Amino acid sequence: MELKPEALARHLASAELAPVYLLAGDEHLLLIEAADAVRKAAREAGYGERQVFEVGGDFDWHQLSQAGGNLSLFAARRLIELRLPSGRPDRRGEGEGSAALSAWASNPPPDTLLLISAWTWSKAHATKWVDAVSRAGVLSVFWPLKTEEFAPWIAARARRAGLKLERAAAQCLAERVEGNLLAAAQEIDKLGLLAGEQNIDVELLEQLVADLARFDVFRLTDAAIDGDLARALRICRGLKAEGEELPPLIGWLIRELSTLARAAFAVAAGAAPDAALTQAGVWRNKLPLFRKGLKRADAAHWESLLCAAEAIDRSAKGRGDSDPWQLLERLLAGIAQPRRLPTSIA
Repeated sequence: MELKPEALARHLASAELAPVYLLAGDEHLLLIEAADAVRKAAREAGYGERQVFEVGGDFDWHQLSQAGGNLSLFAARRLIELRLPSGRPDRRGEGEGSAALSAWASNPPPDTLLLISAWTWSKAHATKWVDAVSRAGVLSVFWPLKTEEFAPWIAARARRAGLKLERAAAQCLAERVEGNLLAAAQEIDKLGLLAGEQNIDVELLEQLVADLARFDVFRLTDAAIDGDLARALRICRGLKAEGEELPPLIGWLIRELSTLARAAFAVAAGAAPDAALTQAGVWRNKLPLFRKGLKRADAAHWESLLCAAEAIDRSAKGRGDSDPWQLLERLLAGIAQPRRLPTSIA
């Protein structure tokens, strides 16, 4: 049977465990936590022995069938984990891996629970072996949250953590982390330490978040795209003083510049700015900010800055003689105060 993530939690708490579970999706935080929940339920049900297989290109599927046939020496019940980084048991089509999983599902070994984790997923992954596993046990897919689902997810997680997070504060936090579930979970954990039993409204949230990350990367890129060069440079120097590693910071800037470049090229081809930005992956609450960036320069400018950012990344990794932090300040100036006049947006 297929269970939604919230139904999976209820199933593990109240029902007899199935012989096989397939947890799949690209939301790795949710997948990890769901797998932990299955392991916990298995331990409580007496599955005292655990064996883990990581499926790579040269994986021998006979290991799985042998594990299912071998008797446990240490426990009456066993948990066998099978990890599929690609989400597929075979490189192409239905091969030896698919056949092995279908055979397992058709006749699960007694006193053995198989937990399959697929770390990437789409509807194209749902082939015959998935149907067989779903019939024999439980399939639960963790699809990426939609924009409108993110703030409620944060609010629910905060409640489970014992926090009194107001709805507006949950929305504010959702906008800050922009769909990054791991970042949201980390912020909630930190808020639990700092806020305690206080009621967390937007004002307190902003205060606590500022205390947690006074000079964070998100604010750096936002300030630059907003055209506030002085603030961007102040944050940049604060990050340097705090010992921030440069490559992850540059990686985020490259992502944002790539977004601006793609959107600018789409606008030059006739697309409306908001449509181009949405297609490029910009969240709705960020549209006004990125719209300002598009109005300040054309696609060629953003593409040239993208190339400059990639050069800074190489320099930060030791493949250049220039000071990467100094180069970063120049890049921020190019983002905030472009020399070229916009040609593609009136």
